[in-house]
Amino acid sequence: MSDRNFDNIAEKFVKNIYGTSKGKIRSAVVWDELLHCLSLLPDRPLRILDAGGGFGFLSQQLAALGHQVVLCDISSELLKEAEKQLAGKDYQDNVQIVHCSIQNLPKLIKGSFDLILNHAVLEWLADPKETLRGLLNFLSDEGLLSLMFYNKEAQRFFNLVSGNFEFVEKGMIRKKVVRLTPTNPLLEKELQTWLAEFEMQVIRKTGVRVLHDYLKERSHCEDKFELLLAMEKKFCHQEPYASLGRYTHLTVKVKNS
Repeated sequence: MSDRNFDNIAEKFVKNIYGTSKGKIRSAVVWDELLHCLSLLPDRPLRILDAGGGFGFLSQQLAALGHQVVLCDISSELLKEAEKQLAGKDYQDNVQIVHCSIQNLPKLIKGSFDLILNHAVLEWLADPKETLRGLLNFLSDEGLLSLMFYNKEAQRFFNLVSGNFEFVEKGMIRKKVVRLTPTNPLLEKELQTWLAEFEMQVIRKTGVRVLHDYLKERSHCEDKFELLLAMEKKFCHQEPYASLGRYTHLTVKVKNS
Protein backbone atom coordinates (compact mmCIF):
# COMPACT_ATOMS: atom_id res chain seq x y z
CA MET A 1 0.00 0.00 0.00
CA SER A 2 1.19 3.52 -0.83
CA ASP A 3 -0.09 6.94 0.25
CA ARG A 4 -3.16 8.06 -1.72
CA ASN A 5 -2.74 10.89 -4.23
CA PHE A 6 -5.93 12.50 -5.59
CA ASP A 7 -4.37 14.00 -8.73
CA ASN A 8 -6.44 11.77 -11.03
CA ILE A 9 -9.79 12.76 -9.48
CA ALA A 10 -9.02 16.25 -8.17
CA GLU A 11 -12.14 17.85 -9.64
CA LYS A 12 -14.43 15.17 -8.22
CA PHE A 13 -12.65 15.44 -4.88
CA VAL A 14 -13.32 19.19 -4.66
CA LYS A 15 -17.01 18.78 -5.52
CA ASN A 16 -17.71 15.75 -3.34
CA ILE A 17 -15.84 16.76 -0.22
CA TYR A 18 -17.38 20.21 0.21
CA GLY A 19 -20.14 20.59 -2.38
CA THR A 20 -22.68 18.13 -0.96
CA SER A 21 -24.85 18.12 2.16
CA LYS A 22 -22.41 15.82 3.92
CA GLY A 23 -19.52 18.06 2.89
CA LYS A 24 -21.29 21.18 4.15
CA ILE A 25 -21.92 19.54 7.51
CA ARG A 26 -18.33 18.39 7.73
CA SER A 27 -16.94 21.85 6.94
CA ALA A 28 -19.30 23.61 9.36
CA VAL A 29 -18.58 21.29 12.29
CA VAL A 30 -14.83 21.27 11.68
CA TRP A 31 -14.72 25.06 11.32
CA ASP A 32 -16.40 25.34 14.73
CA GLU A 33 -13.65 23.12 16.13
CA LEU A 34 -10.97 25.31 14.58
CA LEU A 35 -12.56 28.41 16.08
CA HIS A 36 -12.46 26.63 19.43
CA CYS A 37 -8.76 25.90 18.90
CA LEU A 38 -8.12 29.56 18.07
CA SER A 39 -9.89 30.60 21.27
CA LEU A 40 -7.38 28.56 23.28
CA LEU A 41 -4.32 30.00 21.53
CA PRO A 42 -2.71 33.46 21.85
CA ASP A 43 -4.69 36.32 20.30
CA ARG A 44 -2.18 37.17 17.59
CA PRO A 45 -1.37 36.07 14.04
CA LEU A 46 -0.52 32.38 14.40
CA ARG A 47 1.76 30.13 12.42
CA ILE A 48 -0.40 27.27 11.13
CA LEU A 49 0.44 24.10 9.21
CA ASP A 50 -2.29 22.45 7.12
CA ALA A 51 -0.71 19.05 6.47
CA GLY A 52 -2.42 17.23 3.64
CA GLY A 53 -4.79 20.16 3.23
CA GLY A 54 -5.74 19.60 -0.41
CA PHE A 55 -6.84 22.82 -2.08
CA GLY A 56 -6.77 24.67 1.23
CA PHE A 57 -10.47 25.03 1.98
CA LEU A 58 -9.68 25.69 5.65
CA SER A 59 -6.27 27.24 5.04
CA GLN A 60 -7.92 30.02 3.06
CA GLN A 61 -10.37 30.81 5.84
CA LEU A 62 -7.59 30.87 8.43
CA ALA A 63 -5.46 33.09 6.20
CA ALA A 64 -8.42 35.46 5.81
CA LEU A 65 -8.35 35.90 9.59
CA GLY A 66 -4.75 37.10 9.35
CA HIS A 67 -2.87 33.92 10.23
CA GLN A 68 0.22 32.68 8.37
CA VAL A 69 -0.50 29.26 6.89
CA VAL A 70 1.73 26.64 5.30
CA LEU A 71 -0.42 24.44 3.08
CA CYS A 72 1.14 21.17 1.99
CA ASP A 73 -0.25 18.32 -0.07
CA ILE A 74 1.00 15.46 -2.22
CA SER A 75 -1.44 16.39 -5.01
CA SER A 76 -0.16 18.98 -7.46
CA GLU A 77 -3.64 19.27 -9.00
CA LEU A 78 -5.28 20.17 -5.71
CA LEU A 79 -2.57 22.73 -5.00
CA LYS A 80 -3.16 24.27 -8.43
CA GLU A 81 -6.79 24.68 -7.38
CA ALA A 82 -5.60 26.35 -4.18
CA GLU A 83 -3.51 28.82 -6.17
CA LYS A 84 -6.47 29.52 -8.44
CA GLN A 85 -8.81 30.22 -5.53
CA LEU A 86 -6.24 32.38 -3.73
CA ALA A 87 -5.39 34.49 -6.75
CA GLY A 88 -6.27 38.13 -6.20
CA LYS A 89 -7.37 37.70 -2.59
CA ASP A 90 -5.99 40.22 -0.11
CA TYR A 91 -4.80 37.34 2.09
CA GLN A 92 -3.08 35.48 -0.74
CA ASP A 93 0.38 36.15 0.68
CA ASN A 94 -0.65 34.63 4.02
CA VAL A 95 -0.56 31.15 2.46
CA GLN A 96 2.66 29.38 1.56
CA ILE A 97 2.02 26.41 -0.72
CA VAL A 98 4.37 23.43 -0.44
CA HIS A 99 4.06 20.49 -2.82
CA CYS A 100 5.26 17.45 -0.91
CA SER A 101 4.21 14.54 1.24
CA ILE A 102 3.92 15.04 4.98
CA GLN A 103 6.89 12.73 5.43
CA ASN A 104 9.09 15.06 3.36
CA LEU A 105 8.11 18.27 5.17
CA PRO A 106 11.30 18.35 7.30
CA LYS A 107 13.31 18.84 4.10
CA LEU A 108 11.33 21.91 3.09
CA ILE A 109 10.12 23.82 6.14
CA LYS A 110 11.64 24.82 9.47
CA GLY A 111 10.42 25.94 12.85
CA SER A 112 7.36 25.15 14.92
CA PHE A 113 3.65 25.86 14.54
CA ASP A 114 0.99 27.10 16.94
CA LEU A 115 -1.68 25.00 15.25
CA ILE A 116 -1.40 21.95 13.01
CA LEU A 117 -4.30 20.64 10.94
CA ASN A 118 -4.37 17.02 9.82
CA HIS A 119 -7.84 16.27 8.51
CA ALA A 120 -8.95 13.07 6.75
CA VAL A 121 -5.37 12.15 5.89
CA LEU A 122 -4.25 9.32 8.15
CA GLU A 123 -6.76 6.87 6.66
CA TRP A 124 -5.12 7.25 3.25
CA LEU A 125 -1.54 6.58 4.40
CA ALA A 126 0.59 3.46 4.27
CA ASP A 127 2.07 4.23 7.71
CA PRO A 128 -0.24 6.61 9.58
CA LYS A 129 1.38 6.15 12.98
CA GLU A 130 4.89 7.12 11.93
CA THR A 131 3.61 9.94 9.74
CA LEU A 132 1.72 11.38 12.72
CA ARG A 133 4.79 10.99 14.94
CA GLY A 134 6.88 12.96 12.47
CA LEU A 135 4.23 15.65 12.06
CA LEU A 136 4.12 16.29 15.80
CA ASN A 137 7.76 17.35 15.71
CA PHE A 138 6.51 20.61 14.18
CA LEU A 139 4.09 21.39 17.03
CA SER A 140 5.15 24.06 19.50
CA ASP A 141 5.09 23.17 23.20
CA GLU A 142 1.97 25.27 23.75
CA GLY A 143 0.41 24.48 20.38
CA LEU A 144 -2.62 22.43 19.36
CA LEU A 145 -3.21 19.63 16.88
CA SER A 146 -6.54 19.52 15.05
CA LEU A 147 -6.78 15.85 14.06
CA MET A 148 -9.65 14.30 12.11
CA PHE A 149 -9.83 10.71 10.87
CA TYR A 150 -12.30 8.31 9.26
CA ASN A 151 -13.94 6.38 12.08
CA LYS A 152 -13.87 2.62 11.58
CA GLU A 153 -16.45 1.96 14.29
CA ALA A 154 -18.89 4.33 12.57
CA GLN A 155 -18.21 2.56 9.28
CA ARG A 156 -19.00 -0.75 10.98
CA PHE A 157 -22.18 0.59 12.61
CA PHE A 158 -23.42 2.10 9.34
CA ASN A 159 -23.00 -1.23 7.56
CA LEU A 160 -24.69 -3.11 10.39
CA VAL A 161 -27.79 -0.90 10.41
CA SER A 162 -27.81 -1.11 6.60
CA GLY A 163 -27.97 -4.90 6.83
CA ASN A 164 -24.55 -5.49 5.26
CA PHE A 165 -23.84 -8.29 7.72
CA GLU A 166 -21.70 -10.41 5.40
CA PHE A 167 -19.50 -7.40 4.59
CA VAL A 168 -18.97 -6.73 8.30
CA GLU A 169 -18.39 -10.41 9.03
CA LYS A 170 -15.64 -10.49 6.38
CA GLY A 171 -13.84 -7.54 7.98
CA MET A 172 -15.27 -4.80 5.69
CA ILE A 173 -12.66 -5.52 3.04
CA ARG A 174 -13.79 -4.11 -0.30
CA LYS A 175 -13.35 -6.19 -3.44
CA LYS A 176 -13.64 -3.08 -5.59
CA VAL A 177 -11.88 0.18 -4.79
CA VAL A 178 -14.29 3.06 -4.13
CA ARG A 179 -12.25 6.11 -5.03
CA LEU A 180 -13.38 8.43 -2.23
CA THR A 181 -13.87 5.76 0.44
CA PRO A 182 -10.78 5.61 2.69
CA THR A 183 -8.69 2.49 2.39
CA ASN A 184 -7.50 2.43 6.00
CA PRO A 185 -10.21 3.60 8.45
CA LEU A 186 -8.95 3.95 12.01
CA LEU A 187 -10.14 3.04 15.47
CA GLU A 188 -10.24 5.86 18.01
CA LYS A 189 -8.75 3.63 20.71
CA GLU A 190 -5.80 2.97 18.40
CA LEU A 191 -5.28 6.70 17.82
CA GLN A 192 -5.56 7.36 21.54
CA THR A 193 -2.86 4.75 22.19
CA TRP A 194 -0.55 6.39 19.66
CA LEU A 195 -1.12 9.86 21.11
CA ALA A 196 -0.40 8.64 24.64
CA GLU A 197 2.81 7.07 23.37
CA PHE A 198 3.74 10.41 21.79
CA GLU A 199 3.11 12.21 25.13
CA MET A 200 0.03 13.97 23.75
CA GLN A 201 -3.31 14.60 25.44
CA VAL A 202 -6.80 14.83 23.90
CA ILE A 203 -8.68 17.81 25.33
CA ARG A 204 -11.84 17.64 23.18
CA LYS A 205 -13.58 15.03 21.04
CA THR A 206 -16.14 15.79 18.35
CA GLY A 207 -18.15 13.53 16.07
CA VAL A 208 -18.42 14.80 12.50
CA ARG A 209 -21.63 13.70 10.75
CA VAL A 210 -23.20 11.95 13.73
CA LEU A 211 -26.68 11.94 12.11
CA HIS A 212 -26.49 12.65 8.38
CA ASP A 213 -25.24 9.27 7.23
CA TYR A 214 -27.82 7.35 9.26
CA LEU A 215 -30.96 9.18 8.09
CA LYS A 216 -33.62 6.78 6.83
CA GLU A 217 -35.23 9.48 4.71
CA ARG A 218 -32.38 10.71 2.51
CA SER A 219 -34.39 13.68 1.21
CA HIS A 220 -34.06 15.26 4.66
CA CYS A 221 -30.37 15.85 3.90
CA GLU A 222 -31.45 18.64 1.56
CA ASP A 223 -35.06 19.42 2.55
CA LYS A 224 -34.27 19.85 6.24
CA PHE A 225 -30.60 20.78 5.96
CA GLU A 226 -30.57 23.73 8.37
CA LEU A 227 -32.36 21.76 11.07
CA LEU A 228 -30.11 18.77 10.43
CA LEU A 229 -27.02 20.94 10.79
CA ALA A 230 -28.36 22.37 14.05
CA MET A 231 -28.88 18.84 15.38
CA GLU A 232 -25.41 17.81 14.22
CA LYS A 233 -23.89 20.69 16.18
CA LYS A 234 -26.08 19.97 19.21
CA PHE A 235 -25.11 16.32 19.54
CA CYS A 236 -21.57 16.19 18.11
CA HIS A 237 -19.94 16.44 21.56
CA GLN A 238 -22.39 14.18 23.38
CA GLU A 239 -21.99 10.44 23.77
CA PRO A 240 -22.95 8.05 22.32
CA TYR A 241 -23.39 10.30 19.27
CA ALA A 242 -19.84 11.65 19.24
CA SER A 243 -18.48 8.13 18.80
CA LEU A 244 -20.85 7.47 15.89
CA GLY A 245 -19.58 10.30 13.71
CA ARG A 246 -18.40 9.17 10.29
CA TYR A 247 -15.29 11.16 11.17
CA THR A 248 -13.84 11.81 14.60
CA HIS A 249 -12.15 15.12 15.39
CA LEU A 250 -9.72 15.34 18.29
CA THR A 251 -8.21 18.53 19.67
CA VAL A 252 -4.82 17.55 21.03
CA LYS A 253 -2.08 19.23 23.03
CA VAL A 254 1.29 18.27 24.46
CA LYS A 255 0.72 16.44 27.74
CA ASN A 256 1.18 18.65 30.81
CA SER A 257 1.76 21.76 28.71
